[in-house]
Amino acid sequence: MASLPTMFAVLSFAAAALQSAMAADIVVGDAKGWRPDFNYTSWAQGKQFKVGDNLVFNYKEGADNVMQVWGVEFEACSASATAIVFATGRDKVALDAPGRRWYICGVGDHCSRGQKLAVDVLPAATSPASPPSSPPPPPPPLTPSSPSPSPSRSPNIIAARPYHVLMAAVAVAAAMIAAA
Repeated sequence: MASLPTMFAVLSFAAAALQSAMAADIVVGDAKGWRPDFNYTSWAQGKQFKVGDNLVFNYKEGADNVMQVWGVEFEACSASATAIVFATGRDKVALDAPGRRWYICGVGDHCSRGQKLAVDVLPAATSPASPPSSPPPPPPPLTPSSPSPSPSRSPNIIAARPYHVLMAAVAVAAAMIAAA
């Protein structure tokens, strides 16, 4: 049988790996990044956003920004003095509580040109999502000159899912016990 300190080390590693695997960096817009004339409503459909995840907004510094606003401001494409503004061009926004979050670009007419994102943040420990009780709102219209965005095959999430890490830890622990 494996020694107690070895088993403790394996389980400690598994717990740490599981905790870090719970969070994901989700790149907004995938390779397109954060820019006007892109349908972020369509991009967000089918993706899960959980407490502990981070939204990563990539854009040219000075040409765009990210403003976390309230729903009314989101709909009006305007921001109040309470808006949280990010402007580095590589903004990582932590999703630290469940609920609806709204983001817009406050530069020029970018928001009215589609540079806005609303996400529903789920609690960290959730089972696979059940279908929504009502259909999501239709995506905002795109300008005639802009091509339709191609759907992502999968979200750009840079992290393993918790059950993969847990299964790997169980396999390592089982191998250590069998080898002893």
